[in-house]
Amino acid sequence: MSKFQRPWRLPGSRKGTSLIEFSFLVPWYIFLFVGAWDFGFYSYSLIALQDGTRTAAVNASQNSTLAADSTTACTYVLAALQGLPNFGSAVTTCTAAPLTVTATYGATAGPDGGPQVTVTSTLVTPQLFAVPGLAPGQTTISRTVTMRVRG
Repeated sequence: MSKFQRPWRLPGSRKGTSLIEFSFLVPWYIFLFVGAWDFGFYSYSLIALQDGTRTAAVNASQNSTLAADSTTACTYVLAALQGLPNFGSAVTTCTAAPLTVTATYGATAGPDGGPQVTVTSTLVTPQLFAVPGLAPGQTTISRTVTMRVRG
């Protein structure tokens, strides 16, 4: 017997152990991939909703006539959300779930005492995969932007 051979291990006795170890880890890899995928949808929805709400508030702050117009604010928010892969073009109104947009004028005065408009958007996101006990089926995102009304 050579000094490099180990008498306690038979040659070829480790065949298949890599496959067994891989099969134990595959569910965890899939779970991590699905979680990252779902978090990506959530993050993209969050950014798109913030962008749409900010755009609607900038438009509403142009004058006092546009400040209380929730329909126009809805149009701007819908335009920002149309690029979402899990939102689509099926939603056309902003009065009920999954999307609610409201524009409020003059409810509060700004720091300088001038009028301001507040646009609030709420989105109930569809979730790709619900994990019982860990992640609920849907997540609600809400964004509020307040701007001073010009003129």
